[in-house]
Amino acid sequence: MTEPLVLLPGMMCDARLWWPQMVAFSADRAVHMAPITGAEHIERLAAQVLDTAPDRFALAGLSMGGIVAMEIYRRAPERVCRIALLDTNPLAETPPVAAAREPHIVAAKSGRLEQVMRDEVAPGYLAPGPVRQDVLDLVVEMARTLGPDVFVAQSRALQRRSDQQAVLRRISVPALVLCGEYDALCPVRRHEFMADLIPRARLEIIAGAGHLPTLEQPKATTAALRIWLAEGA
Repeated sequence: MTEPLVLLPGMMCDARLWWPQMVAFSADRAVHMAPITGAEHIERLAAQVLDTAPDRFALAGLSMGGIVAMEIYRRAPERVCRIALLDTNPLAETPPVAAAREPHIVAAKSGRLEQVMRDEVAPGYLAPGPVRQDVLDLVVEMARTLGPDVFVAQSRALQRRSDQQAVLRRISVPALVLCGEYDALCPVRRHEFMADLIPRARLEIIAGAGHLPTLEQPKATTAALRIWLAEGA
């Protein structure tokens, strides 16, 4: 039986982040889009996803969604039949990065969330190319939809997150580690490190993509995920 697919978005993103893949995969499997909002701790966000997820499922998370995915595997490895970690980070937040979030939190609380997303957060994460502006506009629109309270809560969750390297070493299911070649936030070398930690992981670098390959290079990203979904099936 084809297992359901649970997708986890990145920070300040919703189902639109995964829309090309949802369209591609929904023809032959149940696709569940799980929001990661409503809590200020990664552990609680993972528990919320598990509360509503199928009994056993394939799991893919991008960026903050990948961090939550690692916590889900730590809590319930028997429920995850395969895992894909896209443009993410298994390390705990460093004090300088945690401190750098504070001005963004203040700006979001004071009504400047769109400015934070458009001018400071998203632009450096995306690859150069013809779709860059369209992707940036969509990122800003998703952030506007979710609002400043979600931005603050997700920022706090990232500041407080735990190191997940030990979790990666214990992954025993088919695993895909995927990264856009231009991702400056979670660079390729970090994903090479992650793939080395996971037994039998497959590493995929998406040409012409930055931090959001699902939108920047949807066909290549979908193709890589399709191979992952077929592994061991």
